[in-house]
Amino acid sequence: MKLIVLDRDGVINYDSDDYIKSVEEWIPLPGSLEAITRLNRAGYTVAVATNQSGIARGYYDLDALQAMHSKMRTSLEELGGELGMIAYCPHGPDDACDCRKPLPGMLNQIAAHYGVSMESVPVVGDSLRDLEAAIAVGAHPVLVRTGKGERTLAQGGLPDDLEIYDDLAEYVDQFLSGERP
Repeated sequence: MKLIVLDRDGVINYDSDDYIKSVEEWIPLPGSLEAITRLNRAGYTVAVATNQSGIARGYYDLDALQAMHSKMRTSLEELGGELGMIAYCPHGPDDACDCRKPLPGMLNQIAAHYGVSMESVPVVGDSLRDLEAAIAVGAHPVLVRTGKGERTLAQGGLPDDLEIYDDLAEYVDQFLSGERP
């Protein structure tokens, strides 16, 4: 199985420091849905692993999250693409769960769902938490500059061999062409 895991907010859709709380606020980044569709056409299953602490904080509920994910899936289907499993962590930072990134729980859920190892699976994110979760399971971390990506770069302390791209579309172009660093 050919698998790629994406973070959601800041990778697939616009992010906000005030959280994405409704289906109206869920707006795809330019080229992101087309990039996922290109991955699908190349035989890749695309899964999502997303921290959604806005649920624990009371900013939105599970119905709102499901509506956002339904919009994401429908928008992809209109382009001929699809998403596989969407793993999400509804917990807050103090809830002591094992799924909230940087912990690897969601990536382990995805691996178990598909019956695969996460070893060397690309995990594309915009935050240090995304990269740390990927590293914890032996996956291949990739950073995009969209969302919180520029802030993540400015923080430093990133792996020396980290692949960095302007956005998901650029990563997918390079990935599918085999021209990665």
